[in-house]
Amino acid sequence: MTATTLHRPTHRDALSLLEAAFGDGRLVTVFGRCTVEYDGRASSTLGAGDRLVVCKPDGTILVHTDQKRKPVNWQPPGCTHRASVRDGRLRIRSSRATPDETLDVRFERLDQVTAYEVNDRSDLTLRGSEEDLRQRILDDPALVEEGFEPSATERETAAGPVDIFGEDAEGRPVAVELKRRRVGPSAASQLQRYVEALRTEFAADDVRGILVAPSVTDRTSELLEENGLGFVALEPLGREAADGPDGGAG
Repeated sequence: MTATTLHRPTHRDALSLLEAAFGDGRLVTVFGRCTVEYDGRASSTLGAGDRLVVCKPDGTILVHTDQKRKPVNWQPPGCTHRASVRDGRLRIRSSRATPDETLDVRFERLDQVTAYEVNDRSDLTLRGSEEDLRQRILDDPALVEEGFEPSATERETAAGPVDIFGEDAEGRPVAVELKRRRVGPSAASQLQRYVEALRTEFAADDVRGILVAPSVTDRTSELLEENGLGFVALEPLGREAADGPDGGAG
């Protein structure tokens, strides 16, 4: 990988680099003090602040502050990046036609501009995900329990989609909730909501719920037992042990 970096460039020097980089399909980062305006399905204005702007060759643009992991403004792949100097400011405009959207970033001060020639065409191989866990159970349903027969994945209920839905050896409906790492009480509550929704849907009290995860906290175990829900300790293939409870939705 090669990179061209300008430190504290003039706006004209930055413009020359950006025009060349956008034309060559390079990855660009710009750091400085800027304002951001969006116009499209809605409209927004972000006042002046020090921000990092990332422009990708696929048309993605991301505007980051020094807080949190998500950008404060962004445009998806498929946009066109253009640079210009207007009224003494460097402007980066990212736009697309469907839907009609434009993101304008105007820099009053430039600290650094870098253009990278990136060669990365490898696909991400994700291991240890809930999808790995789902596939492991679909390949061998007995991992949940003997006689379990899956019939649907992401089966919709009034409380949301159940990861795996099926029947046990006695023909009773079973909702299986998957978590890829150690979980807290919210996972038990989530599973209980699915079971209650299915009991209402089927007008039956024999709907069962089973939580599948590498491990659970003591309080989670208590909640599962109190509500008559089951637990199966199972890890996705290829994952390493993860620390701490994961109470988010699956």
